[in-house]
Amino acid sequence: MRLLLILALVLSAACAQAAQIRVAVAANFHGTLQQLAERFAAHSGHRLVISAGASGALATQIANGAPFDVFLSADGERPRWLEERGLAVTGTRFVYARGVLVLWSPRAGVVDADGAVLTAGSFRHLALADPRLAPYGAAAEQVLRARGVFESLDAARRLVRGQSIGQTWSQVASGAAELGFVALAQVRRDGVVPGSHWIVPRELHAPIEQAAVLLAGAAEPDAARDFLAWLRGDEARALIEAAGYGVH
Repeated sequence: MRLLLILALVLSAACAQAAQIRVAVAANFHGTLQQLAERFAAHSGHRLVISAGASGALATQIANGAPFDVFLSADGERPRWLEERGLAVTGTRFVYARGVLVLWSPRAGVVDADGAVLTAGSFRHLALADPRLAPYGAAAEQVLRARGVFESLDAARRLVRGQSIGQTWSQVASGAAELGFVALAQVRRDGVVPGSHWIVPRELHAPIEQAAVLLAGAAEPDAARDFLAWLRGDEARALIEAAGYGVH
């Protein structure tokens, strides 16, 4: 009886220490964060409550009082913007992943290894995320301009813009657009990308440096700090790199 009482007290203390950390995450990183959440829960006992969307939309929600503890953006600008307004904690911002942009189609033979399909124009619609809301969309537009095809495709209404990189992936995967710009991590599974793809050379667009930050209104600041520290560690970085991101 005494042993059961002690066990109950230990379990009660452990539950009391576990926290729910509310994380606003860029849509491109959603799947990777779900994997990380399982590892972090096993490591700490804390649980991540994840909300995914376009970085621009999430930053606006945070500015309007949305109750999050941590923000994992697809860029560094929006975490800095929140920090400058006192909505994020100074000194906690860091780059957790470097994004890799890919032009992808679920069908074989649609996208060539050099991205020449962009100038050949052998497609009806190309999807990209809205550049105003999603850094991957801004990078995609830079690539189209570098290849000299943005104006003609836009004028012909052949560009399909998603509200987030997640929606853009859905537009391509469903066939609504034959091809589109997405994050490598969204389409790579066990090191393989199905269909056809072109990994865009980094010199064609600005770096996609995805930054994390602790939010000033965090309800669980200690647990959130633990998560951010763990995110910078070897276990998390290895998983992020395996998913298709740069970590150096």
